[in-house]
Amino acid sequence: MRILGITVPEQKRLEIGLTVFYGIGRPKALRILTEANVDAGKRPKDLSPEEEQRVRKLVEGEKLEGDLKREVAGNVKRLKDIKCYRGVRHQKKLPVRGQRTKTNSRTVRGNVRKTMGSGRRKVEKT
Repeated sequence: MRILGITVPEQKRLEIGLTVFYGIGRPKALRILTEANVDAGKRPKDLSPEEEQRVRKLVEGEKLEGDLKREVAGNVKRLKDIKCYRGVRHQKKLPVRGQRTKTNSRTVRGNVRKTMGSGRRKVEKT
């Protein structure tokens, strides 16, 4: 089953298979399947053509993939342009949502250890 040029995995349950789309997680996938009156445990290969069409129509109605990525990037750019606190945090590549930075936040900052105790000491030979 292909929707919006993306192949939904045939062997996975629909509930999981729909999450291949950027912008659809488990809750949204379940909501789409409920609205389409399709069992979440069904696999894409077992769908009837009319069920497949209902799911396709609902998925295409959502904002997904490139459009959603563009919107998110636009939102971040707007925050940076108006130089609000969150925008400045984005510019400095620091956590935006109030997380601590003394420890943790390695993934956002990159795996940087700037303290004196980090790293191995070179053994002097005498």
